[in-house]
Amino acid sequence: MKKPLCVMKFGGTSVGNAVCIQRVAQIVREASRERAIAVVVSAMKGVTNHLIEAASRAELSDRDRVARIFELLRKQHAEALATLVASPERRTVLDESMQEVFAKGERLCEGTLLLRELTPRTLDAVSSLGEQLSSPLIAGTLEGIGVRSEAIDGAELIVTDGYHGAAAPLMELTRERAQSRLAPLLAQGIVPVVAGFTGATQQGVLTTLGRGGSDYSATILGAALDADEVVIWTDVDGVLTADPRLVPEASTIPEISYREAAELAYFGAKVLHPKTIRPVVSKGIPVWIRNSFAPERAGTKITPSGRSNGGGVKALTAIKDVALIAIGGPGIVGLPDVVGRTFSTTAEARANVLLISQSSSQNDICFIVAASDAKQTVEALRNEFAQDVAHEKVEHITVDPSIAIIAVVGEKMHGTPGVAGRTFSALGREGVNIIAIAQGSSECNISFVIEEKHVKTALAALHREFGLGTAATREMSGALRN
Repeated sequence: MKKPLCVMKFGGTSVGNAVCIQRVAQIVREASRERAIAVVVSAMKGVTNHLIEAASRAELSDRDRVARIFELLRKQHAEALATLVASPERRTVLDESMQEVFAKGERLCEGTLLLRELTPRTLDAVSSLGEQLSSPLIAGTLEGIGVRSEAIDGAELIVTDGYHGAAAPLMELTRERAQSRLAPLLAQGIVPVVAGFTGATQQGVLTTLGRGGSDYSATILGAALDADEVVIWTDVDGVLTADPRLVPEASTIPEISYREAAELAYFGAKVLHPKTIRPVVSKGIPVWIRNSFAPERAGTKITPSGRSNGGGVKALTAIKDVALIAIGGPGIVGLPDVVGRTFSTTAEARANVLLISQSSSQNDICFIVAASDAKQTVEALRNEFAQDVAHEKVEHITVDPSIAIIAVVGEKMHGTPGVAGRTFSALGREGVNIIAIAQGSSECNISFVIEEKHVKTALAALHREFGLGTAATREMSGALRN
């Protein structure tokens, strides 16, 4: 009988050092006894940040800092290799492979030093090197404990468009590549260890899927291979009812829907890359979030419909480091296409709009962008509306960086009366002022803007109001009984 197929992804903290990688290898070995396993890995902890820094320092002609970074990375990987791979012959082969990757990175940085320009294509090439280092290291570790394995570059499998830094997969071509390359290995009981985060265009130009994109790699490959499930191993027990650093009572949710997971990821929950769920939706493939440091815990299962907790609201999340941009004035009521001009200009500034709110009188439009995008967005809008401001049709274009977005998320909120009323009553009792509100037509979330300094108070109040820790615990108990 054909074994069920599981795609397992291990994040940077899960492969952070030699001890972590040994733990990962044991998880894979245990799982491979009953299932066919394909593994997707991130770079070791901190490596991608160092590589991006090296590329950035090269653009500034800081040759010494670039050299120190590569020296540090060589030491980090050499120490891990010495601990993980006992066979001298295998260790020599892996070391030679790693030195080739380092040499490639140094050549790319040398070119950037000479040109004093860091192109998106070069940044992709440099930032993807961490996964090219970790995947053979993990494959070698598996071989050492008796699990046949092969390291594979993600660029061999995932075909993307040419948008560097956040490429989109071309699924049909990816499916052909993945089936052709991986199916024969899986049929032989070999565990492929794929470098996550990376893809390549049809012409073979390397691309990346965006920061945190190894999650995305895993679900892309899960869909391409018609996997039975995808397991994302990380350093938390699953999807929580709130950020435990802000709400100590937060607890793990046993099961949530695709839509709930996507909303939480979009609104700042760090456990998932925002695009992770997209590839598996049409196939209904379940995605698990589990803790590689506590593999005995069940984690959170993400499914098409999830499971109701009986209370409508299932989780809370918050986004900081954002800014509110407002365009207003009595004159904009009769100004042609002010909304279209606002958001086309924002799009040209390459800013992602996180939330939009408009007064019914149409005197004001406000929206939220990442703080890093605020300056160029405001400058672009002031250029676009310069004549309207001069003629007093637009009174102001302002930016407020001291705010945050709170999202109240739950698939069944639309069928639970009074959620919005309870939300705002709870905040009112704590003296939290609401600056703007947005609710999607799906009613899967209510999002609102408050001052950043009130985030912890707001989350704690809402967590208590909806009994989320209690509800999640009750749901967990029911899941265990079933």
